Amino acid sequence: MGTRLYVGNLSYNVTESELRDTFAQHGQVSSAQLVIDRMTGQARGFGFVEMATAADAQKAIHELNGVELDGRALTVNEARERTGGGGGGGGGGGRSGGRW
Repeated sequence: MGTRLYVGNLSYNVTESELRDTFAQHGQVSSAQLVIDRMTGQARGFGFVEMATAADAQKAIHELNGVELDGRALTVNEARERTGGGGGGGGGGGRSGGRW
């Protein structure tokens, strides 16, 4: 398994193909995906690229972080695992102390 990179500050016009091609110039890309908003179907301005080796990943970080792509300076770093954090709402409900 390769190393997964977070790529932020992407232009909303960048395609997965362009993302893959950009990173492929700096090493072997296993996969590239943009994160899409479920409601609008539009890109959310960030994505993930998996590089085949840790060495390719470090090279891509070093050579692409801060580089401009489609008018925006990329943020490239090693992706972190998601932590529990956000999520669900609370329960609640019911009335108390009211007269029926």
